[in-house]
Amino acid sequence: MSGGQRLSVGQIDPAAQGAVLGMEKYVRSSGLEPKLRELIKIRASQINGCAFCLDMHTRDAAKGGETLRRMSILPGWREASSLFDEREQAALALTEQMTLISQGGVSEEVWQQVRTHFDDKEIVALLMAISTINVWNRLAVTTHQDLPEEEQ
Repeated sequence: MSGGQRLSVGQIDPAAQGAVLGMEKYVRSSGLEPKLRELIKIRASQINGCAFCLDMHTRDAAKGGETLRRMSILPGWREASSLFDEREQAALALTEQMTLISQGGVSEEVWQQVRTHFDDKEIVALLMAISTINVWNRLAVTTHQDLPEEEQ
């Protein structure tokens, strides 16, 4: 990233970072499957161009058993829909439309697809997971958050 990190939200105001960490804590305890949570995080981070979050969440997904093939194909999941079950497809479609909310909002078609595969509590968890990664992405991209040292 050009110019290096602009500032560290957590160092300047730990309470600000703590607010987003509270959202993250909810998402982790919401009951959504870990693999699905990571797919949501990766897909939103791809759309938002967040290198920091892509680095973190592709590694987390791999540690959780996600395959390199599915992570590599994720931007074209519709073309390779056989690799993603209907529940994942509904969550990915919602992730894309929420992340790109200014481009028409969330369509009725996507909303009905989500309602077919998730109950109301799970939908709230999905909404919070997608919202939370979008907050992290916006903070990291805006501040040019440095990537962590590469793991050996």
